[in-house]
Amino acid sequence: MFLDEFQPIVQELLQQPLAFMGGIVSGALRLKLSEDPLKSWLEKQGVTTFTYTDSTHDNGSGPQTISID
Repeated sequence: MFLDEFQPIVQELLQQPLAFMGGIVSGALRLKLSEDPLKSWLEKQGVTTFTYTDSTHDNGSGPQTISID
């Protein structure tokens, strides 16, 4: 059923509504967890371990040219 796919999202929303909505807002605004003010707020909340991967960081493996024969 279509609604079964949304069940985990709804359960998380009901268990921790403030944290869930905070995650939605920070994702929509593209805020980075590794930068202030989110980093300092998370540290005050006791969340010290998190993993963040910056997909916009240029690591030298950008677009490459190819030739098609």
